[in-house]
Amino acid sequence: MWVCPKCGRAFKKQNQSHYCGDAPKTIDQYIEAQSEEVQPYLRSVRNAIHDAIPEAQERISWSMPTFWKGHNIIHFAANKKHIGLYAGEEAVIEFEEILKPYKTSKGTIQIPYKEPLPLDLIARIASWCYETGNHP
Repeated sequence: MWVCPKCGRAFKKQNQSHYCGDAPKTIDQYIEAQSEEVQPYLRSVRNAIHDAIPEAQERISWSMPTFWKGHNIIHFAANKKHIGLYAGEEAVIEFEEILKPYKTSKGTIQIPYKEPLPLDLIARIASWCYETGNHP
């Protein structure tokens, strides 16, 4: 059992990722809670999705930045070594050929920090999810 030295919460895994205190309530708060190295990636992903589907609302859902319009359209999140894009299983199938350079599973796309962000592809996936109603 590992206990976070900042907040005192106990976890099974050593150095378990979590929020000390209250979870963020806005995407801005979510981004600000991440490391300085990761924040530019998150802002870029957010902007790409926003530009692709400006009519969608921003919110936090499942503790992740989410674009919403009557339902969750697409989520994204910071992970230790990658940005997770959560577009749903149908989106991963639809974009399977283009996504070959990335690790995917059950509606999740992992975009490593060490590679340039495919912002055009992220925007295309977000638009597709919005237009087709396929969502995570």
